[in-house]
Order: sequence, then C-alpha cells, then structure tokens
Amino acid sequence: MEKEGIAQSAISAFESTFNSLVSGNTGIIPEDSISPVPELVHADGITVEPNATLLAETVVLKLNGGLGTGMGLDKAKSLLEVKNGDTFLDLTAKQVMCMRKEFGQNVKFMLMNSFSTSDDTLEFFRTKYPNLAAEEGLEMLQNKVPKLCAKTFEPAVCESDPSNEWCPPGHGDLYAALIGSGRLDALLEGGYKYMFVSNSDNLGATLDLKILTHFATTDASFMMECCARTENDKKGGHLAVRNSDKHLILRESAMCADEDEPAFQDITKHRFFNTNNLWIRLDKLKEIVDKFGGFIPLPMIKNSKTVDPKDDSSQKVVQLETAMGAAIECFDGASAIVVPRTRFAPVKKCNDLLLLRSDAYIITEDFRPVLNPACGGVAPIIDLDSKKYKLVGALEEATANGAPSLVDCKRLKIKGKVRLGRSTRFVGSVSITNTSDEAKYVCGKIEDKDIDISDTLGLGALKPIIVPSAPIDGQKPGTSGLRKKTKVFTSENYLNNFVQSVFDAIIAGGTNVSDGTLVVGGDGRYFNDEAIQVIIKMGVANGVKRFWIGENGLLSTPAVSATIRERGPVWQKAFGAFILTASHNPGGPDEDFGIKYNTQNGGPAPEYLMEATYANTRSIKSYKICNDFPDIDITKVGETSITAEDGSTSVVVEVIPSTQSHVNLLKTIFDFDAIKALLDRPDFTMVYDSMHGVNGPFAKSVFVDELGQDESILTNHIPKEDFNGGHADPNLTYAKDLVKTMGLDRTGNKIDVDGPIPSFGAAADGDGDRNMILGTQFFVTPSDSLAVIVANADCIPFFKSQGGLKAVARSMPTSGAVDLVAKELNLDFFETPTGWKFFGNLMDSKAIFEGKDYTPFICGEESFGTGSDHVREKDGIWAVLAWLNILAANNPDPSKPLVTVEDIVKKHWQTYGRNYYCRWDFDVPDAAAANAMMDKMRANTESNTGRVVGSYTIATADDFRYVDPVDGSVAAKQGIRFLMSDGSRVIFRLSGTAGSGATIRMYIEQYATEKLDMPVAEALKELTRIALDLCDIKTFCGTETPTVIT
Repeated sequence: MEKEGIAQSAISAFESTFNSLVSGNTGIIPEDSISPVPELVHADGITVEPNATLLAETVVLKLNGGLGTGMGLDKAKSLLEVKNGDTFLDLTAKQVMCMRKEFGQNVKFMLMNSFSTSDDTLEFFRTKYPNLAAEEGLEMLQNKVPKLCAKTFEPAVCESDPSNEWCPPGHGDLYAALIGSGRLDALLEGGYKYMFVSNSDNLGATLDLKILTHFATTDASFMMECCARTENDKKGGHLAVRNSDKHLILRESAMCADEDEPAFQDITKHRFFNTNNLWIRLDKLKEIVDKFGGFIPLPMIKNSKTVDPKDDSSQKVVQLETAMGAAIECFDGASAIVVPRTRFAPVKKCNDLLLLRSDAYIITEDFRPVLNPACGGVAPIIDLDSKKYKLVGALEEATANGAPSLVDCKRLKIKGKVRLGRSTRFVGSVSITNTSDEAKYVCGKIEDKDIDISDTLGLGALKPIIVPSAPIDGQKPGTSGLRKKTKVFTSENYLNNFVQSVFDAIIAGGTNVSDGTLVVGGDGRYFNDEAIQVIIKMGVANGVKRFWIGENGLLSTPAVSATIRERGPVWQKAFGAFILTASHNPGGPDEDFGIKYNTQNGGPAPEYLMEATYANTRSIKSYKICNDFPDIDITKVGETSITAEDGSTSVVVEVIPSTQSHVNLLKTIFDFDAIKALLDRPDFTMVYDSMHGVNGPFAKSVFVDELGQDESILTNHIPKEDFNGGHADPNLTYAKDLVKTMGLDRTGNKIDVDGPIPSFGAAADGDGDRNMILGTQFFVTPSDSLAVIVANADCIPFFKSQGGLKAVARSMPTSGAVDLVAKELNLDFFETPTGWKFFGNLMDSKAIFEGKDYTPFICGEESFGTGSDHVREKDGIWAVLAWLNILAANNPDPSKPLVTVEDIVKKHWQTYGRNYYCRWDFDVPDAAAANAMMDKMRANTESNTGRVVGSYTIATADDFRYVDPVDGSVAAKQGIRFLMSDGSRVIFRLSGTAGSGATIRMYIEQYATEKLDMPVAEALKELTRIALDLCDIKTFCGTETPTVIT
C-alpha cells in the first residue's frame, strides 16, 4: 500500500480491519447485545426556522465510487441514464446549480470518486459542466485496499489483470480519504463546519435547509437520516442501540448471525434503516481522528468474492470494507432523524431503474425524481425476472422502444424475456410469463391480468440470436482502425467479434442506436460486400433501425464523414458509421482489409471509445446477429423495409447514391464556375488517377457530371476489389503511371516523355482520403501543398465568405512549411500527433467542448492527407479542387500565359523560404526488431541531446508528447525527434497502418532561404546519412534501402 502511494490514514484504517479479521473477529453483532431504537425526531415535525447563513459553512459531498458491477456496468454507475436523457450525474449537477440559484450562495460541492470512476466522471464534467469541473477541490479520491486470499489472508494475485488485485474499501473510506487527502484540514481552514453526504445514485438526497438548521441547532456531532422499514426493506441493515454504552450503532446484514435473522428482519422491532444520507460536524470529526491517531476505527465488513469479478473460477478472496454510517458509534452526541421516502430513491436493481424511467416518477423543477402524484402516494411494486434482468443491458434491450407506463400499476411481475415500449401500459396487478427463448412483445393496455405470451408471434427475420465466441488476439485498433490480412478478417468470428465490441462500446457510451441511422460503406476492396451484409445483420440484432449503405457498397472515407454530417432529414441523422477500408494498403484475398468506426461528428472514434472496444474484444463471450435477415441488394439505390412478424418494429435499409452528399458539399465550398473556366482553357490539361480505388465514381461525378469534362481526363477510375493488382497509395513510387505521364521518375526528377505533358496531375488512394499533386514535371510535396493552400485560402469561397482562416494544424512529422505561413498570417497554429482525430478535436473545440472557435480551419499530414473543417476526415478530392481553385484565381485572364503549379510553388518559396523535406518508408517483416530500434532511440534521448553529428548539433532529442488543448488528453510516445540547432529535423515513427510487420518512417527536413532549386536528395544528403546512423536500422532490421521515398 505504501508502494502504491496510499495515504497513511487509509493504511491505518485497513490495518485496523485486517487485525480484526486475523484475530477471529467475525464482525457479527449478536441480537442480545443491542436494543431497538426509541422514537426518533421526524423531519416533517421540525419547527425550526431555516437559517440560510449556515450554507456558507456547509459542503455537499456525493459518494461516486461505485461501478454498478452488480448491474453489469463497467463504468461509473452514476453515468447511467435515468430519465429524459439525463444521467445521475446530470441530475446531480443540475441540482447543485439549482440549489445555488435558489439560495443565492455558491454552496461548495464535492465528489468522492474511486480509482475506477475518476476518469469517466471528470471527463463527463469537463464536457458537460465545465464550470463545475473547474472548481477547486471538486474531486476527492477514494483509497484502494488489497484483496486477500480467502485461505491465507495474503494479498491476492491476478496475473491476467493486476488491477483486479485491489478493491475499494467501502464508503467508510470517506473519513480516511478526507484525512489523507488533506481535504478535512483544508475545509476547516476554509471555514466549513457541516458536511452533507449521500450516494450519487440517491437523487432524492438534496441539501435540505430545514434539516441542516435542525442539525446545527441541536449541536449534534453526527446525524443519520433514517426511513421507516417496510417489508421491502427487511433484508437491509437497521439502526440499533448498543446495550453496553447506549451508543447508536448500525447493523448491516453481513453483521447478523443466522440464528438472529428473524429478529433482524422484524420491522416492528427494528424500525429504522440508514439511508446513507449523513450530516457530519467536521470539527468533531477532526477531534475523533486526532484521538485515534489519524483514522476512525470502524467495524469490519467481510465480503467473499473472486479476484476477477468476471471469472467465478478465479482465486477466492476476501474484501474488507467499512460502512460510513457505522461511524455513528464513534461520535459522542450522535443522533438520527426520520425522513420521508422522497429523500431515499436509490437505484440498486433493474426493478428500481425501470420504475424511475417510467411515468411513475416525474422530475421536479429542482431536478429531484419524485413519485407521480397520480400514483396516490404508493409506488408500484416491480418484480422483474432476476435471472433475465439482473444486468442493465438486458433491461435496455427490453425497453429499446421506450419505458412502459406504470403510473396506474399496482404490481408488475415479469417472468421470462419480454419487449416493452411506450405503447405498453400496465394497470392494476399484472403478471407476464414467457417460457420461450425469444423475447416477446407486450403492447397496449394490460389490466389486472396474468397472461402467458410464450406462443405469441415474435420478431421473425428480426430475431437476434446469440452466437458463442471467445477473445481473439490482435484486435487493438490503431489510429486508422483495425487492419489485418484479409484472411484474418474472413476467419471464424474475427469480424463479428470486433463489430460486436464496437456496438457494446458505443451503447455503453450512451449512443442510442435505435435512434438515427448507421452508415456503412467502404473502398470496394475484396470482402467489402460480404462484410457489409454481416454488419447489417449484426446491427439489426443490436437494435439499429435504419441504415444508409453506399451504392455498390462504396463510400470514400471523406464521403462517409460528409454523409454523417450533411445527410438528412434531422430525425434520420446518422449516429455513426462503419468504414471498410485499409486505406492505401493493397487489396485482395491475400492482401489487407480494414474496418474503422466514425462517430456522430463525422470523425474517427475518440481514444476512449477505441480503448473500450479493445477491452471488449479481450473479454467477449458472444455476439448478436440476425441470421434470418435477408441479404440486401446493394447494387440498386432504394429502400428495403423488413417488419417483425408481431408488427412491433421494423428496419429500413436504404442504399444511397455514394457520391451525393459529398459532391453536394464540395459544390458549396469551391467556385465551380471558375474551375470550369480553367479546365476549359485550351492551354490547360489535367489527369486524375484514382488508382482503381473508391475515388473513381467521385472523380467522375465532379469532373464529368458537374464540370463537363471529357472522361478521358480520368484514369484508373473504375473501382476494383484488388485495385487492379496495384498499391493504391498516391506517391511517386506507386502512382507510377501518373508520375511518368507528368514527366517524372520515382524520385521526383524530370525524365524525357514522348508527347505533351499535362498541366496538372493528381492521384487518390484506395479510400479517397489522400492526394498527390503534380505540375508539369514538378512534384508538390504534401507539406508544401498544405502550406500553399493555407497561404491562398482566400481564393476559396468557403474560407473567404467566413472572414478567412482562423487556425491551421499539421502533424508533428509534417514539415514546418505551414508554420511560417501561420506566423505571417497571424493564425492559431497547432502541431499534433499523427491521426486525424487530433485535428477533429480542434475543429470541434467550440461546438462540442464549448471552447475557442478555431474554424474555418485547414490541416494536413505529410502522408498525403489534407483537409478542412467541412468534414472530419482528410479529403483527397477536396485538396485537388483546392489546387484547381487556386490555379483558377491565379489565371483570371485566359488570354495571358498560364500560371502553373510550379510557378505558384516557387513564388511561395521566394516568399516564405523552402523546407527541403523527404520521407523514407521501410516496410520490415519483423515488428519486434522495429520496436527494439525505437526503444533504443527512446532510451538514448538524454545522451543524444547536445551531441554533435557531422556539421549539425542535436539541440534536443525527445519522444514527442502532446497535451490536447481542447480536452486535456495526453498522447505520449508519438515519435522520436532529433531537433538540430539550425532548425533542421530528423524524426522516426512506427506507422500504425501496416496490415502486418511494421513500417518505419524516417523524416528528414532542412529549412533554406537560398539555393531553393537544389534536388532534394542533394540538399539532404548529409542529414540523411546522419539519420541512418542515429537509428542504426541496418543493425536492427538488416537494411538501409527504403521501400518508398517521398
């Protein structure tokens, strides 16, 4: 515990309970050692006048350490949706803000999170309630204690997941946490005297000024809110008086001997139970802590568990816990008060959650859930099948069409699997039985009936089945999704496991997949069409009601983003998309396949969602699929609607024109008339190579259908599942036909060509998000391309009409050419890790994170990716049109000589200087060797800093680390950098896009203001040699010959 940095107060508290355990103390409180509690003060009978001045001395603390594992949750239970889209934390935050407004005072608010709930909770507050998140002292962390081997009482061991070796010590840790964190002393120094504590899942527990005033005026040191026990409460703990010293004590069920069980459950004898709403005098707490040497000795609660909560066969352990209410016996002058049930509305089971979500409860103006007056003061009794509805996920499935009406219900018992909805209305006492293995639909008004629905019609083709599965190694998605060899994806359950893991992650994250639309499409590579059918059938099984599928299964990556963001109507708006692509990697049965998920902003899934997906792949036990759902003809535009046999629901699959949303968006961005005038000039010619990827139909739609050009300007524009045997990567090596046509070789040097050379050339990759720009015998590096577009952004209507650019960004390995433009134009500038999601955060800074507005925005990567905030992906055809728009703006008079691509770039160099730059890619088969090479450079960063290498001095050697200015997330180990004293750079990265093996990328850059026309290889000759020596790739990987040079 000391090694883990746990506070001494927590260690002392654990030592106390541990000593109690090993001494043989069972924690049992015999019935003959206690007496019933005499009559207590009732809150309804308090006559004291509320004193609002006490609020300045009061702090409200919510216990938020629970994961809700008993309900099948693996995140903070308080993030579970309660009602009308609000979670427990939403309602808590709104209660706090309402309380502050009502009382006109900034009442202090705190959370006690656990190590399991902290990250999720703080992210929630940062995103939705940034003002609360920014308050000092919002969070106090609960401690953790070791689980103990049930036989030896030694610390338990869990080799598969060492985090399972620890557990929270129960909410009795409140006191140790207050002490160890220094918060108790800080609160006392800040003038705080009173603390009100309650559980985060008890939304009825709000700060009551009248009760606070009563607590203060009675001068009690500690006060527990109690409720009168009913038959429903008889198995829970109760308040009692200890005979030996007449102290109030708390007896939990685990503290009751078997022979005392009848007395324990006698609600006429032991009449009151603890609501866990506590009022504490902080100064009195401090006195007790000092008395016992820095902690409070609380009674031990011993719980028997397994070290891995998800594996019943794992090591049997003991978890030692304490209850915060048990501290009542430690305070002299402690008291209790009986409060109405409205102050006790916790959610412990799915029964409670269903009731709270139904119309039996309403939300008050101060955001408290209270029983609907129409219920007549008595809540319906809900008895869901405990085997079928123990977990929240099962309840979510059963109520995917909404919660039923329970306002007129007295008692509801459900046995078996059912499906309910907003049209379901229970009246009086109702019992539903279903002995079949399929969930059956219950609709309409059911009044005072016992009905058996086992033999009624079911879902038919929409019936999901559960297919057993098991984790498959290697399903951790990279920055561009999951990519593997096609044969891996076609192996048993591989695709299914990943898709199910994504669905589980997004549903757990709060996405209602039954609302809106799921977009599915890909780059047309081998296995694309089959994978689409699988995703549709699994989507239906997981609750998706509407799909948009690209015609012929084709959707470029930027087109998916555009479809999510632009296609309507609003009630059909997409909540996300599966994109089937391995980008520029080869396609075919022996090559690569890939899949990625994009969210409702049109961008790649954020890190936390992919981490959740990966975690799901490592624990998956089954997946859902509707095998009887018919295959969809994706070659024809139109709708297919499939309705359940019982008429309860339907699914619509719409095949949409692949290019429609994207091309319509592009037409609003660029000056198509000016571009057409340029293309129609007799001295201007162009060629656009789609490399048999998905871009072909988009190029045809833009250049032939919209701009009226002859189809001959398009090459390789018919998509093929193996990209015609080529490598659809738009660079000088793989776009060799285009490069030769433009009069260049694979190194970018001029060659002799028979016949005229086009004025403009461009290429796209497999999924249409990358681009390469060429002029007549002139190659534009992606870094220079980004800088030129930024410098000329006002030529493009999208930017000019919005008052011009506000910000630009580049990936860290991209050359610093755009940095110089941003500085000159006074634009906000960002250097990010590789991965478009980092750009997406900046674009969405205001819209999603309520931060600074950085749009309009342009960004790019050296790996031939360029784009803007019109979508949330890089966009190849956007970059091509941007260049054509810039060329058109520089050639307004067709009677004058053509201003060429080369002219524009060289003018840019004269203005800003030139960043000589190249990238060497080494595709190596041994990923372990590549990682070892990176690890050695990482280990030597300190010793390399200050080192002289040739004519250069390494000013800094480091491993790039990025702190996101928008959401505060940290991305570490993003690339080894050698930053020279003259501004030159050498960078090494491992690419996350290779389907197998590894791709080592080496970047070399040198800035110059003179000698701007040197061959790149000559300008970088010495620095290249230094780079090869620094990485020692020959030793680690056996080569110094790159696969690709850009």
